[in-house]
Amino acid sequence: MKNQQGGFTLIEIAIVLVIIGLILGGVLKGQELITQAKIRNVANDFNGISAAYYSYQDRYRAMPGDDNGAKRWPAITSLPATAGNGAVEGKYNSATATDESRLFWQYLRLSGLITGAGTDTTQPQNAAGGMLGIQTSTTAAPILSLSGLVICSSNLPGKIANAIDSQFDDGNPEKGQVRAIKQTAGASNPDVAAAPTSGESTYTDDGSTLYILCKNM
Repeated sequence: MKNQQGGFTLIEIAIVLVIIGLILGGVLKGQELITQAKIRNVANDFNGISAAYYSYQDRYRAMPGDDNGAKRWPAITSLPATAGNGAVEGKYNSATATDESRLFWQYLRLSGLITGAGTDTTQPQNAAGGMLGIQTSTTAAPILSLSGLVICSSNLPGKIANAIDSQFDDGNPEKGQVRAIKQTAGASNPDVAAAPTSGESTYTDDGSTLYILCKNM
């Protein structure tokens, strides 16, 4: 009596392939949903901080971080020498807690306009794991050729950066009110006092290139 070897029928193989296709489709769809959620959150960061900034100005008639009346809060015992000069001094990625670009966040927290402890001066984190920061663009320290108070968000993949730029502006990293610069390897929060990304009118979406995106307040 001969032994019969079992095997998959064409129907069984087709069913397995369909199941694999459904799984892969679900994974890809899940990744796309995550990316879209990050895009919405990053956009909400820009909108939310702008709203908090203007609410603070309306309430206190001063700029957060540059407010020379901030001693209204017991947590503030001293002010920067430049308080009240109409500019937020210090870089968006400052590591110095007493810089106005860091006090900006503390004052917003103290006023209840953003969440966080009133003693906290650290910059918030964005949905991509990067940093949100504020800096005043001047002739001495231009921010991607933007002017005035600028909000920057770092560590953004090309797809997210492009979506945010297109939502608020023209999708061109070199032009408009939203501009971007590539981050170099190992520099998650690079200096933005530089020219726009040279020769690049589009974003690179290769899964590894990251950008820092800056927008006028």
